[in-house]
Amino acid sequence: MSVNEKVGGKAAQVDAVVIGAGFAGLYMVHRLREMGLSLRAFERGGGVGGTWYWNRYPGAGSDSESWVYSYSFSDELVQGWQWSRRFPGQAEILRYLEYVADKLDLKPAFDFDTAVTGAAYDEQRALWTVETETGERVEARYLITAVGCLSSAQVPAIPGKDRFQGEQHHTGAWPHEGVDFTGKRVGVIGTGSSAIQAIPIIARQAARLTVFQRTPQFSVPNGNRDLGPEEQARLRRDIKQIRETCKWSSIGQPYEFSNQGAFDVDDAQREHQYEALWQKGGFEWMFGSYKDLLVNEDANATAAEFVRRKIREAVRDPAVARKLIPQGYPIATKRLPLDAGYFETYNRDNVELVDLRESPIQEIVPEGLRTADKTYPLDIIVFATGFDALTGPLTRLGIRGRDGVTLGEKWAAGPRTYLGVSTANFPNLFMITGPGSPSVLGNMPTSIEQHVEWIADCIAYLRAHKAATIEPTRDAEEAWVEHVNELADKTLLPRADSWYMGANIPGKPRVFMPYIGGFGAYRKLCAEVAAERYRGFAIV
Repeated sequence: MSVNEKVGGKAAQVDAVVIGAGFAGLYMVHRLREMGLSLRAFERGGGVGGTWYWNRYPGAGSDSESWVYSYSFSDELVQGWQWSRRFPGQAEILRYLEYVADKLDLKPAFDFDTAVTGAAYDEQRALWTVETETGERVEARYLITAVGCLSSAQVPAIPGKDRFQGEQHHTGAWPHEGVDFTGKRVGVIGTGSSAIQAIPIIARQAARLTVFQRTPQFSVPNGNRDLGPEEQARLRRDIKQIRETCKWSSIGQPYEFSNQGAFDVDDAQREHQYEALWQKGGFEWMFGSYKDLLVNEDANATAAEFVRRKIREAVRDPAVARKLIPQGYPIATKRLPLDAGYFETYNRDNVELVDLRESPIQEIVPEGLRTADKTYPLDIIVFATGFDALTGPLTRLGIRGRDGVTLGEKWAAGPRTYLGVSTANFPNLFMITGPGSPSVLGNMPTSIEQHVEWIADCIAYLRAHKAATIEPTRDAEEAWVEHVNELADKTLLPRADSWYMGANIPGKPRVFMPYIGGFGAYRKLCAEVAAERYRGFAIV
């Protein structure tokens, strides 16, 4: 069968292939269809949702407010959906994405339960050949990845894992039918954002919960609450201005950012400001307090010590509190989790904290988990061990550019992109929120919409000028990588062993991957590149 024929009624040669059916993939498919392009879209999950299709662990939810964690491109979608809470949970976000997909009739465009296993570029024909796990091959002019930044689960290689007789689950691939913890002995490995959301809920259900912690985390309250009718009406009225503010703010959020430094006020004023925003909850506590918290070590220390004091106040046992108090890295240099009673959970009689720096994991045994000190009998192990962030979702696709070089091989020493949207020697490959873009440093839908719209406009430009290919020049890519690193080095962020740096993956290069110059500055820069006939790109 030639690739020009149809497979199961669907074209095997199209203008574009889109990979992923989350926020990014849904909007990208919508834009391409509006442009009249033929396309195929593939999703390894059984439905739309992306992150929210897979991450169904207890307490899973957004850390951006609901009214901005959504699309802004359609007034009909905005006005037709009503959020119930300040921070929406997984189930509500998934319902929202189902609503969008149905409203725009996007589902027929997708092949669900179909993972992409490879994509190779044919330079002679200027086409991508995309292969799926079903053995199907599809040719396309443009290859667009919408696979998310945190979708490649990281499960540590602990000896004996295959011999465990109980249940094992990773938070990023949670059973859709849920997990019943009632009366069970549960072990949670990891204390990152997913664990901090899940642990309080698991503790209320399990007979006993043992938390295995390697690195203590700073966390602030989410301040979640129901949205009343008056607030919902106000949000619908003001949403256009709110979302416009998001587009140009530093982190894609409509917060009131302070113009003051932490030492522009006295100790009492600073304490009052921290406390007021702590009671309000959310990321605004960090990013709305003082402008220099991520660039001035002494200023950062005032925020860190405030949170350490809050941990001591929340945890009754001083020895447990000491284990939970982060040391050795500035606050918010790892992604700052939002919680709902996380630290208070350690006051429960059925919860035990194990410090893996004092007693490392040795192996998983059939009946549980063994550390250097003892064996913990367990019925269920939850791996809250995070993801191979930003690069992992892309390199696992088996994408090969010129001369058969894979993306993983090109990025062996760290990701190299231009604007975080494309990479040299991979013509017509577009990455939505790829490494080198703001992406995970703020509100993802804000970043996604900007990328999708920029990519759509770029493809329209290519078609209007009858151009076959576009890719960055080596000089532009090199300059962008240097710019991303230069900006990061002006902050405290590279000081932490975070997944921003790839530090959670053994052998992964330590490179700060996102663009920290701010969403608004990035949006302006991308617009300038496009206005200057795609400066830094080679177009043929």
